[in-house]
Amino acid sequence: MKIFVKVKPRARAEEAERADEAHFKVAVREPPAGGKANEAVRKVLAKYFDVAISRVRIVSGRASKQKIIEIT
Repeated sequence: MKIFVKVKPRARAEEAERADEAHFKVAVREPPAGGKANEAVRKVLAKYFDVAISRVRIVSGRASKQKIIEIT
């Protein structure tokens, strides 16, 4: 399944919110530098979908707030 994610780095709390069927808003505490926010996004979505973090992959948007993520 592919989903579209808008990321909010440096948030107070980590959470995933479903906007509609394929769009999510994900807030993470980590800064966007060094890929820390990307890893946090993967962890938050893995917890949300109850899958292993290895099954969550960023397809595009590694350097953007808008990402396409594949969950297998």
